[in-house]
Amino acid sequence: MTDGPNAVLMPTDVSSRVGGFDRFAGFAAHLASRAPFFAFCLLLVVLWLVQGLVLIVSRGSISPFLSSEYQLEMNTTTTIVTFLMVALLQNSQTRNDHATQHKLNAIADALADLMERTAEGMPDSKLVADMKELRAAIGLEEREGTSDEKPRS
Repeated sequence: MTDGPNAVLMPTDVSSRVGGFDRFAGFAAHLASRAPFFAFCLLLVVLWLVQGLVLIVSRGSISPFLSSEYQLEMNTTTTIVTFLMVALLQNSQTRNDHATQHKLNAIADALADLMERTAEGMPDSKLVADMKELRAAIGLEEREGTSDEKPRS
């Protein structure tokens, strides 16, 4: 690993502390990615349709089910739930991306070290050029990324 102002975090440099929101987001992502959660969402849609049918039958008209107030309540509720789920899943995905990048940096650094040792024994300009490219790739996500956010340590 290179030291200095542009030092790249390796997996051992990353803190294992996870905040409360991150734990909650991880739990929510784990829960939302399972078949029972999908079945629950499907059940909610079926219950909503059944409620609409009951409303239609009890009032003798389809107009209460199609009323703008009823539709506004349903749309607002589903939009809020969708927005919150996207925020939670994005948090979880970002943390996974950072962890994967730290692992890739560690692999690239170790491979570059191995290539350097091999090049010492038998000088090969192609091997040296490949080694330089590999070293340059370490931390590339921070130099070329569009986000100002630094991965958490």
